[in-house]
Amino acid sequence: MSDLTSMINIGKEMAKKLTAVGIDSPEKLIEQGSKQAFLKLKEEYPQVCLVHLYALEGAIHNMEFNSLSEEKKKELKEFSDFLKK
Repeated sequence: MSDLTSMINIGKEMAKKLTAVGIDSPEKLIEQGSKQAFLKLKEEYPQVCLVHLYALEGAIHNMEFNSLSEEKKKELKEFSDFLKK
């Protein structure tokens, strides 16, 4: 879990949730990708939201989630909205 918290945007709670769904290292998060990781989180923790998805994407690219491009945020929002249907 401590490895995950070394990633930007990943705090203790997020690391705990990721570990609970089988993503226990930065390498596994990068391999899964933000969308797949978000899907796994959503199954176990239905309250996770779009900001969590942004945080995962930012962590994978080593950037603050609010620094994601508007294009990337739009793509991720569309993905999140699709899951709500």
